[in-house]
Amino acid sequence: MQATDQTMKEQVQTLWTSKRPLIISGPCSAETESQMLETAQRLAATGKVDMLRAGIWKPRTRPGMFEGIGVKGLPWLLQAKKITGLPTTVEVATAKQVEDALSFDVDVLWIGARTTVNPFSVQEVADALRGVDIPVLIKNPINPDLELWTGAVERVQKAGIKQVGLIHRGFSSYGNSEYRNAPMWHLAIEMKRRNPDLPIICDPSHISGRRDILQAVSQKSVDLDYDGLMIESHIDPDNAWSDAKQQITPERLAEMLNDIVWRKEDVNSEEYHAALEKLRQQINHLDDELMQILAQRMKVADKIGQYKKENSITILQTNRWNEILERAFKKGEAMGLSKEFITKYYDALHMESINHQNKIMND
Repeated sequence: MQATDQTMKEQVQTLWTSKRPLIISGPCSAETESQMLETAQRLAATGKVDMLRAGIWKPRTRPGMFEGIGVKGLPWLLQAKKITGLPTTVEVATAKQVEDALSFDVDVLWIGARTTVNPFSVQEVADALRGVDIPVLIKNPINPDLELWTGAVERVQKAGIKQVGLIHRGFSSYGNSEYRNAPMWHLAIEMKRRNPDLPIICDPSHISGRRDILQAVSQKSVDLDYDGLMIESHIDPDNAWSDAKQQITPERLAEMLNDIVWRKEDVNSEEYHAALEKLRQQINHLDDELMQILAQRMKVADKIGQYKKENSITILQTNRWNEILERAFKKGEAMGLSKEFITKYYDALHMESINHQNKIMND
């Protein structure tokens, strides 16, 4: 299947503006021409993939790791597009990579997490894109910093790129986690709230880091009204040259997409809106009551701070804090609240109380 440049541009435009969910898939890395072409053909055969992705340049954490096949892989990607009719997308991190990708008619570019974290690198890519009419997706930075993500969006937009989208691939975090990159859903949700006109795509492959939780992460992103998925697929995942544990075959991808429950953000039904509005009003009233109770709690904290000031007592009382947490865990469990939620909630509550007492003691 072949398409003219103009037809392909129109196809990409249609996908970008109206295809939901938008499904992007392909190998973590283009390894050989045969691997690239077979992967593309098997993905196209599923009838479920809208764009073909492949890693051409791979920014790696340590030297000596496979850093991508480089420019020699771009003709393979172009050939895959000609055979399947699928638009292509690759990651770029330098002006030269932008130039090379465009010279081989790559249809969509994305800026990776290791690039988003560096404003100088983002600016170099943005400058190389001036005068180019092409969609650009921007992954969240490795570290949980929405300002860096926002800054990357602004730099690309100021370069004249009108079609900008977001990719949520999770964030690096210390400590044990079931994820390769912690999703930190609240950050992606906040980014979406700040940029309601930008499509946001989930990259469950990099969030999960392993196949067994790929579908669960994908489903959660769908439930949160993401606009699509970018999932890594390989004809022989276990022997992939990079990120073997998180890739799946094209056929497994099709099965997974079939099993996902695709939900809608809104339904044109008066009954639906009436039912939700009633429940939302209950939420509003409860939120108002919570705010009033929290304000009262802080007034008590202020009195405690005043007492500590007058008696030269430290703000932090570790034993008391442990006692509060243990009490909250027991009560919360009985009420169906997770320990994780209670910990985050009380941490925030504790810091606000400390700030109140600190202001009183040092005023």
